[in-house]
Amino acid sequence: MKWEYCTLEWLWNSSQIKINYPSGNEKLSQGSYNEIVNTLNELGAEGWESVNCVSGGNWLFWTLKRGF
Repeated sequence: MKWEYCTLEWLWNSSQIKINYPSGNEKLSQGSYNEIVNTLNELGAEGWESVNCVSGGNWLFWTLKRGF
């Protein structure tokens, strides 16, 4: 099995959410806690799972992977 990775970034003080996919596509949205939960659920439904999360200040950054 091979893996592909994407990233999810959240700046909570400005409510900015950004997803970067391995295809080079980027998805931008706005939101707080509910939107992050919904985004993680949507990514999970697409087969993505979180493998790491780091934080600092007003920032959270997840690395997600899925097999293909």
